[in-house]
Amino acid sequence: MMKAERRKRKWSAGVTNHSNALDLKNGVFKLKDPEKIAESLKQSAEESHRRKGSPFQSAMSMLNFYENRAGKNLSKRQRGPLEKAKNKLRKLFGRPEQ
Repeated sequence: MMKAERRKRKWSAGVTNHSNALDLKNGVFKLKDPEKIAESLKQSAEESHRRKGSPFQSAMSMLNFYENRAGKNLSKRQRGPLEKAKNKLRKLFGRPEQ
């Protein structure tokens, strides 16, 4: 496979690593503790001055983006903490849990 083709296929990794809205800490989505994932996303969203929406919207959007882009490549073991992090994130921002 040519490098240009490989680069073209991995555009979502570039968005996650070089988002114009949030400066994420390295490996935030690889953490196993949902609380730490949520806290890191919250901190990144609140510190960002480039986001277009509220800090909650930006943090949740990035979490959903990562989960959707990873899709079937995420194991249940990896998906679990990400799903739980959504409720933790809602709680940190004072939103009702679902």
